[in-house]
Amino acid sequence: MTPQSEAELAEIIAGASGPLCIQGGGTRGRTVEGDVLSTCSLTGVELYEPGALTLVVKAGTPVAEVEALLAAENQRLAFEPMDHRGLLGTEGEPTIGGVIAANVSGPRRIQTGAARDHLLGVRFVDGSGQAVKNGGRVMKNVTGYDLVKLLCGAHGALGVLTEVSLKVLPRAEAMATVAVADVGLNQAVAAMSASLGSPYDVTGAAYDPDSKTAFVRVEGFADSVSYRSKKLAAELAGFGETSISAEGEPLWQGIRDVSAFHGREGDVWRISVKPSDAVELAPRLEAEALQFDWGGGLIWARVAEGNDLRARVNVPGHATLVRASAGTRSRLGVFQPQPGLLAAISEGLRRQFDPKGIFNPGLMG
Repeated sequence: MTPQSEAELAEIIAGASGPLCIQGGGTRGRTVEGDVLSTCSLTGVELYEPGALTLVVKAGTPVAEVEALLAAENQRLAFEPMDHRGLLGTEGEPTIGGVIAANVSGPRRIQTGAARDHLLGVRFVDGSGQAVKNGGRVMKNVTGYDLVKLLCGAHGALGVLTEVSLKVLPRAEAMATVAVADVGLNQAVAAMSASLGSPYDVTGAAYDPDSKTAFVRVEGFADSVSYRSKKLAAELAGFGETSISAEGEPLWQGIRDVSAFHGREGDVWRISVKPSDAVELAPRLEAEALQFDWGGGLIWARVAEGNDLRARVNVPGHATLVRASAGTRSRLGVFQPQPGLLAAISEGLRRQFDPKGIFNPGLMG
């Protein structure tokens, strides 16, 4: 089902009696059983004010279209949303509604925040078929309960997004990547932590165990980037051999999209922990391959099919099963099980927003 308007979407939901699999562009594949309900036809820019750094766009609008519009005004989505297609082996077109529904955020999250932090307002249809609006179109806006933050990252379990209002930011004039070569994970985490604690306004910190190289990104005005990257390279020299490159777009796109795992067999897990815990946790995962982002706080693990990585996580954090067979997803669950009280609150919210229990049933546990 592909409604052409919010009113048609509301009518479909109001008349639905069975489970619905909510999708944007379908780039993450079928997440649950049920009739597929796609928002990919709800497209178009409702409002764009470059001077106010504000964008209002319908949820089914392709991310590529949004990024092209912003680039024409030398602006961008600062939270750097990931493209899942290479990792999951899917097709389709990523939509801005899908990005917001999953709170998809890339390497720049450590500096600018997650997608949730750039969301100003939403329109969505709840489980009873009622259209709801919350938030606004400017940064200084408070209207009742903050459903904006609640809907972002809910994966369609509370409502189907039809429109989002976003804060956008200027594109950086220049970028440089400081690489620290031939370092193990312990040294890499220490180097990334040092860079994140420095005054040089780092916008990315990642580690590739295959090349044994840590990468740190600096962005901004050209003269400032040149100065800060040189100072940072000098300060990180104690961890390993450093070098500076100004050609970093493909590198950081690969880090964002976990390109090292593309076309490789095995389940893929996304694990969020304190960066300082990554060193202790990594060997316990017994993974076939690992990649690290967010200064070591985000671990991507590729493991043999069917293994429960949550049983191996012995530090505070949570593990999400990103890529696996339908059987493994059903057996292990996609998301980290919630503690009892939090699970009860989540279930209560779902009953309020989706009284018929039709939105992506079982996805959130």
